[in-house]
Amino acid sequence: MSEKTISENFRSKAVTQGVQRAPNRAMLRAVGFQDGDFNKAIVGVANSYSTITPCNMGINRLAQRAEEGIKLAGAMPQMFGTITISDAISMGTEGMKYSLVSREVIADSIETVCNGQSMDGVIAIGGCDKNMPGAMIAIARMNIPAIFVYGGTIKPGQHKGKDLTIVSSFEAVGEYSANKIDEDELLAIERQACPGSGSCGGMYTANTMSSAFEAMGMSLPYSSTMAAEDDEIADSTEKSAKVLVEAIRQQILPRQIITRKSIENAISVIMAVGGSTNSVLHFLAIAHAAGIELSLDDFETIRGRVPVLCDLKPSGRYVATDLHKVGGIPQVMKILLVHGLLHGDCITITGKTIAEVLADIPDEPPSNQDVIRPWNNPMYAQGHLAILKGNLATEGAVAKITGVKNPCITGPARVFDSEEECLDAILANKIQAGDVIIVRYEGPKGGPGMREMLAPTSAIIGAGLGDAVGLITDGRFSGGTYGMVVGHVAPEAAVGGAIALVEEGDRITIDAHSRLLQINISDAELANRRAKWQPRPPRYTKGTLAKYAKLVSSSSVGAVTDLDLFK
Repeated sequence: MSEKTISENFRSKAVTQGVQRAPNRAMLRAVGFQDGDFNKAIVGVANSYSTITPCNMGINRLAQRAEEGIKLAGAMPQMFGTITISDAISMGTEGMKYSLVSREVIADSIETVCNGQSMDGVIAIGGCDKNMPGAMIAIARMNIPAIFVYGGTIKPGQHKGKDLTIVSSFEAVGEYSANKIDEDELLAIERQACPGSGSCGGMYTANTMSSAFEAMGMSLPYSSTMAAEDDEIADSTEKSAKVLVEAIRQQILPRQIITRKSIENAISVIMAVGGSTNSVLHFLAIAHAAGIELSLDDFETIRGRVPVLCDLKPSGRYVATDLHKVGGIPQVMKILLVHGLLHGDCITITGKTIAEVLADIPDEPPSNQDVIRPWNNPMYAQGHLAILKGNLATEGAVAKITGVKNPCITGPARVFDSEEECLDAILANKIQAGDVIIVRYEGPKGGPGMREMLAPTSAIIGAGLGDAVGLITDGRFSGGTYGMVVGHVAPEAAVGGAIALVEEGDRITIDAHSRLLQINISDAELANRRAKWQPRPPRYTKGTLAKYAKLVSSSSVGAVTDLDLFK
């Protein structure tokens, strides 16, 4: 590889400036470089391995295969670690406030190491929810050749002939509280829900983001739905490393791949597979990092033309490994491409276009399965992530409307200023059919950290109230959430958004058909309440959460921490 084919950075200068760079080369010799290695591209391996969560505990073997692939392709790997937070383990606790914060820490850490060490490219390997957007934000910022490798999905647990995921445990708590199952059944589900390594098995946030990155062209075909414990994922990782080294040779840069059109492709796939609400937040942030104009309204536009084609959990029947067996994301993409819903001219990390990558994929899914529906028989005629606006969310909010018979409700507000207060009321059977729950001061600034409400929503489902109770929050939802739920309400309560002004018993309307989120009081009354409202003192005044609360922007622009820093 000649110096002209790699970026003008530390290594090329180390070769051309000779004696001046001898100390730098001495440091690299200590980590295994030899004379012939100094004119090779140096490729970072961003390794999120940890035993904190099953999502990441299998990643180290993938990182080692990535190292092998990089060396075989004629480059030099340098491995470094980045963090993870287990959303599922921290769910319902103060620790969950650090989850979205970790997205920024991951992005900053990858950017810091790659730019600090002047790396020619990076292969990022991640499992749990924030590894993926965190890595992609860094990749978009740095704009050095990069590829993302998913650590893989978990295989489903089994209990009484049914597939289980981590969400099964949360819903079982609601069933137990509603006296639908006994303690032995609850414990049996808990013991079987997570049988090994890998990220949560339904089309939850991790599998949603991995699928979207494959659709965007930043990961290899089929890699987004592979099981963490299978050999094919290690083979795919080595291949990814080799593809990356070739991308360094050709100088295929992330911002050539991450474009407005490729993000539209990713959003189309998210709609088709019934993906997580969190993908809205994350793609707004990724677009910001790449300098691309993207708004909440763009998600609504794409939703209107893309059907839900896949019958996947949380509201459906199947898990990601089932999707993989019947053609995976390439099969979903080909259906969309054939019907004019993908931009086939978008380039991928392989150097091929989307149309070229999908050329040999059948136009319709196999007929002997029902995981992926044919075009003429979708699960839903339109996408499932609806953007709602109204006097309760003037900047917008995100509703997930799959699995709900009628995504419309008007009912009395039941107001809670934290997730814990809400969950206690649900488990104590204080929530009735027709209620609209408000959980506020859980937004990016107010939480801070925008906690996910999986425990309350799962308890509602477990109690059999999924179609009869609405839940609105300025926080987030797990990818495992379904029901009549609306999150990401902006402006949030902490900055004086209308959600802070709701009073117990106010009539609240959620109308996904009309894309409306409304508090049914007069403008004069709303203005009177706003005039009396006072901001609450920050919950944290030092450390990570205090810094995050000070810097973070609205969820309507991705809850990024570098928006208008100098204005």
